[in-house]
Amino acid sequence: MSGLLAVMAGGPAAAAEPSVVAPAADAVISWGGNNDYGEGTVPAELKSGVDAIAGGYVHGLALKDGRVLGWGTNFDGQLTMPAATQSGVDAIAAGDDHSLALKDGEVIAWGSDEYGQTDVPAEARSGVDAIAGAGLVSLALKDGEVIAWGRDWKGLTTVPAEARSGVTATSGSLYTAFAVKNGGVIAWGDNYFGQTTVPAEARSGVDEVAGGLFHSLALKGGKVIAWGDNRYSQTTVPQEALSGVSAIASGEWYSLALKNGKVLAWGSGRSEASTPSSVKSGVTAIAAGPNSAYALKG
Repeated sequence: MSGLLAVMAGGPAAAAEPSVVAPAADAVISWGGNNDYGEGTVPAELKSGVDAIAGGYVHGLALKDGRVLGWGTNFDGQLTMPAATQSGVDAIAAGDDHSLALKDGEVIAWGSDEYGQTDVPAEARSGVDAIAGAGLVSLALKDGEVIAWGRDWKGLTTVPAEARSGVTATSGSLYTAFAVKNGGVIAWGDNYFGQTTVPAEARSGVDEVAGGLFHSLALKGGKVIAWGDNRYSQTTVPQEALSGVSAIASGEWYSLALKNGKVLAWGSGRSEASTPSSVKSGVTAIAAGPNSAYALKG
C-alpha cells in the first residue's frame, strides 16, 4: 500500500497524453498510470473474444471463454490463477491486490490475504449472484444480501442491516462500500468527504453505483450523479454525462462513463482522465483501477 500513500500525499501529477496501440475487435484497452508493472501492457491473447474486464491497483483481469486472464503485477499472487478459474467462470472482480471470480455461484479468491480478503466465507461458496472488489475487501451479493470480508476499516465489512435484503447491486472502493436497494444507494465506510452521505437524487431510480478513493458515483436513468471529494473535479459531472450514459466506473481521483460507445472521463490531471482516441467509439464496457482505466472494445 506504499504506492497508495504516496499518491494521497502528492495528489495527481500533470496530465500526459495516453499512448495506446490501436486495438482489434473485442480488445482490452488500458491507459493511465505509469505502466511500471505492466498494467498498461495488455497481452496479445486479449485482442479478441473478451467478455468482461476488471481493474485492480496495478493489475488487470479479463474473462475470455470462461477463463480468467490477467496482466500487470503479481507481487501478491493476484495473477496466479487457481485451476478452477480456467474454465466455466461467469464473472470477475478485482481488489487492490487480490482477484475474484464467480463460478457456478461460488466465489473464488486469490492474491493478498493480509486482511482475510481472499478467505471466502462459507456463505459465499454457493448461491452467489454477483461479486465486487473494494480495495482490501471482497463483496458478494447473495439472495439480495451483501456479504463482505477483508479489512474492516471504518466498518467496511460490517454490512448495515438495510443492505442484508432486497439488494440488486453492490460495489466498493478502498474506503467505501455500496449497495443499491429499491433503486436507492446505500453507502457505508469512511465519510470524511461526504462520500457516504447519499444525495436525495440518488435515493431512487438508481441502476448502478461506483466509488473512487473519496468520491461516489451513481447512474440514474442515463444520468451520472456524483458526490464527495471534488478537489480534482472528479464529482463535477460534464454536461455530456448527464444523459444517455449506460455504465460508470471510478478510480482514485477520476470518474468514467460510457455513452454511445464512447468513454467519458473527468477528474485528476493524470492521463487516465484523458481518454485515448481508441476509446472514443465502439466501446462496450469500462472498468477502473485506482490508477489505470480499462475499456473493452468490440
